[in-house]
This record gives sequence, C-alpha cells and structure tokens, in this order.
Amino acid sequence: MNRLLQQTASRGSLAVRASSTVTTKPPAPNQITKQNAQFDKVTHTGQAWDQSDYRLQRFDISKKSVNPNVAMYLIDQRPPEDCGDKRIVWCDGGHPALGHPKVYINLDKPGVHACGYCGNRFYNSHATKGEDMKIQHLNC
Repeated sequence: MNRLLQQTASRGSLAVRASSTVTTKPPAPNQITKQNAQFDKVTHTGQAWDQSDYRLQRFDISKKSVNPNVAMYLIDQRPPEDCGDKRIVWCDGGHPALGHPKVYINLDKPGVHACGYCGNRFYNSHATKGEDMKIQHLNC
C-alpha cells in the first residue's frame, strides 16, 4: 500500500511540474543577438542573464524574486551627519554587537566622508560649505 501511495504521489508532483505555465522553452544560445536578448531582473550583485542562460533553470517552477531594498540605496537615503567642528570622528556601525570594528575618519578635507564598512557619511560643517557637499570621500 505504501509503495502504491509513493508512486501516485511522485507521479502527481511530476505532473504538476510538467504542467507549470512559468516554464517556457528558451531559444538556443546561437539564436540570441543584441537586438532580441531579454534579461531577467538585476540582483543586488548586478547579475542578470539572458533568456537562454542555463543558470535560469533554478527558476523553472517559480519566478525569480529580487529584493529592491539594496543596502546601498538605503544608506543613500540617510543624510550625512554634521559633526560640527570635530576634525576626527569614529564609526562602529552604530551598535557594538551588530556593527563593525571602530574606524577613525579624518574630516579635514572639505566634503562628505563615508565609512568604508557601513557607508555612514560624516562632514565637518566648518570645512564643508555649499558646493563642497557634492565632494565624496571613501575612508577605508
């Protein structure tokens, strides 16, 4: 009886997979040109493949879901922190348990200085005026 149920269950799952409407037969790789290439959604790492790429096999049953909330976009929405007349500030990511090693950032040059670990931005309001806010420094 158990063998009969297992065979029926396995046939049922195969039938569902075969009847999936998400899967379409991709064109052959030699048929893809720059004009007819269709790319999937770009991931946070910049990966996107054309419709004949073999790596899209893992999405044959369900569609690929990409989270649009990439960390660099979320950090960019946070305004830079005004540090007044301080020449050197430190950043540890905000929380000792969830952050990163403490780094010291020199704010002597005009412009906005970003932490190399988390991307938090700082500026010295005495050295940075008006158009200088467009200058971006990355401190590693």
